[in-house]
Amino acid sequence: MKEPLIHTQDLRYSYGNQEVLKGLNLEIPKGSIYGFLGPNGSGKTTTIRLLLGLLQPKKGSIHLFGQDLWQHRLPALQKVGALIEMPSLYRHLSGKDNLEVMRRQLGLEKSRIDHVLQVVRLSQEANRLVKHYSLGMCQRLGIALALLSDPELLILDEPTNGLDPSGIREMRELLKDLNQEHGKTIFLSSHLLSEIEKTVTHLSIIHQGKMAFEGAVQDLAHVASTATGVEVEVDNVFLAQEILQQNGYVTTVKEGHWVTIPVKDKHEVAALNHLLVGQGIAVSGLSYAQQNLEDLFLALTEKTPISVETTASPTLSLV
Repeated sequence: MKEPLIHTQDLRYSYGNQEVLKGLNLEIPKGSIYGFLGPNGSGKTTTIRLLLGLLQPKKGSIHLFGQDLWQHRLPALQKVGALIEMPSLYRHLSGKDNLEVMRRQLGLEKSRIDHVLQVVRLSQEANRLVKHYSLGMCQRLGIALALLSDPELLILDEPTNGLDPSGIREMRELLKDLNQEHGKTIFLSSHLLSEIEKTVTHLSIIHQGKMAFEGAVQDLAHVASTATGVEVEVDNVFLAQEILQQNGYVTTVKEGHWVTIPVKDKHEVAALNHLLVGQGIAVSGLSYAQQNLEDLFLALTEKTPISVETTASPTLSLV
């Protein structure tokens, strides 16, 4: 793995008595597009606020650019641009004037405005009032604001949230361009694997404040290709599903009387069969099913993460 631009060790945070982050370890390589994936409420936004120094961890450490964030907060954050959820824009002003307000606050050269407008592909819409912008254009203007100071690192919270397929594609192309042509390391969060798997080079999956997976995208694909699912035909689908879920399994009901369950390995199938039969469920059919990335994501975020034998590179971490 390349030198980490962001490194957290045993990161913990609580709101009152509710522990939101439970020992989070992150390594974001320099030059990567790093996807931070997890269901809503899993701790993504809290993590981002900690990385930006908006919250202070209860325990653990955060290193940005090789330095402790809280010992070198100002110089570290001067190298970071961020977009948290929806950008705060002056809707009665043009896109260019929104950038001008920020430019004056930062004391930057005027040439930065035209440059970032060109980078985010808003030059033709620069003088249009923001209230007439589409959601995708507003998101790109928010990224332009984050780029004004020419940061090394961009931190983006759900940048594709609410966008239509065309807007998602435009955002994907923009992020790849920022990474490949402008040398930006990008950390972006999302709750949808399908929206970012074509964009990122590395990703992690967080569930209930803990890391479920961290590695390169090809590592997750390898894990999915080696993961096993079992499809079981039963006489009472809903009772079988209830029994399985009570015992910690993720279940998906298919058409007819079939239930799909991700399993650690084929040796677990006998235990599944024994469990169901022991509870009075008649099992009349069984087959194996290959897991895809979406299946694996659901397995990692709906139960204790599965453990899979893999020959992927050492950057892979499954816990």
